[in-house]
Amino acid sequence: MHTTSSTSETLNTDLSQRQAPPVSQRKIILAGSVGNAVEWFDWTIYATFAVFFSKQFFATTSTTSAMLATFAIFAVGFFMRPLGGIVIGIFSDRFGRKASLSLTIIMMAVGSLMIGLAPTYESIGVLAPIILVIARLLQGMSLGGEFASAATYLSEMAPPKRRGFFSSFLFLSAAFGILMASGMAWLLTSVLSDAQMHDYGWRIPFILGAIGGLVGIWIRRSVPDSAMAHKESKVKNPLKFLIKYHPKSLLRVVGISILTTFSFYVFVIYVPTYAINVLGTPPTVAFAANTIGLVIFMLCQPLFGMLSDRFGRRPQLIVFALGYLIFFYPVIKGMDGSFSSILMAELFGLLLYGLYTAIGPALLSEQFPTQVRAVGIGAPYNIMNALLGGTTPYVLTWLQSIGKQDYYYFIILVGAALTLITFLTMPETSGKKLDEIT
Repeated sequence: MHTTSSTSETLNTDLSQRQAPPVSQRKIILAGSVGNAVEWFDWTIYATFAVFFSKQFFATTSTTSAMLATFAIFAVGFFMRPLGGIVIGIFSDRFGRKASLSLTIIMMAVGSLMIGLAPTYESIGVLAPIILVIARLLQGMSLGGEFASAATYLSEMAPPKRRGFFSSFLFLSAAFGILMASGMAWLLTSVLSDAQMHDYGWRIPFILGAIGGLVGIWIRRSVPDSAMAHKESKVKNPLKFLIKYHPKSLLRVVGISILTTFSFYVFVIYVPTYAINVLGTPPTVAFAANTIGLVIFMLCQPLFGMLSDRFGRRPQLIVFALGYLIFFYPVIKGMDGSFSSILMAELFGLLLYGLYTAIGPALLSEQFPTQVRAVGIGAPYNIMNALLGGTTPYVLTWLQSIGKQDYYYFIILVGAALTLITFLTMPETSGKKLDEIT
């Protein structure tokens, strides 16, 4: 009896261990970043395909007027990002990262499906742009919550000396999503005529984006939540707590977000559109240069993340901001519409930007304590993205129409100087435990 009992206990112990195997670091990285890929694919295809569907939703025959109206809705979506960063950030800090990550990917997929199936202005009149606005508001709130939740999840699950490497997969996945959007544009404009793209071709990526959301939800169900998020005491009023006890960290995130926001929307969104509409570049050429630049940017993320774990965050950040301050204007003005000039501009902007993006999620997570980490990132980061990123395509399109786009280039240079000052005055955080930093 004793032998049988001992054997039974041993067998039960073995079964218990088999039923609860440790989750691999690869699976954690995949779960933390897959939703970001879907989110950024869905978010980017709006701006990427705006040139084809803008006239479908507005009662105008003017291409410029339709584009301005479409980018105005693009900006409106951005102003939901701060609300998403705050509301979903608080939800994440109180109920866990996993719950918030599932919520954000569902919201983004629904918004994408609404756009993909939306009737045109010719079919339902003013209801068409209203549906477009509602979908973008939903997506804006989703994106605002996704980045903060995913950044905190990956940072909290990463070993302290590999946090930069783990962090790099968030923007790698974002680049993959953006790459898929650019590649989709390249493919569709190659196989469909211009008339077909305006008629129905632009709907294809929105519907595919909604399907991708279902895949992301399935992957995220299989990983554990961050234990760090649950063991800390909860804060009753997170925003008041942030402003009272972490004002320097909030201002630091604002300073970081100035140039980083400009960098993304200029070199990922603006340059291809500028090349097509102003320089007369064929869409396939512009999207090809954009796609190649994004591939190289994406592949560099893990390398830059590992370098920051070894040599620190600040050196990379200073090179990024200083490079923009010195070279941005001559590079952007040097584009002549050729494939090589567009590609060189993309490589300049995206590789320097990559020095930040590889470590951005870790860097921002290192600014706040666990109980307010998600909302601490989500609020200031998304406010800056709304103010600067959401307006960039609209303002630049308008300035182009009157030949004054150089004004905005100088604003970007001022932003580079402010972000450089932020990097020069911030402490080094590489290799330290999160609870020791904050």
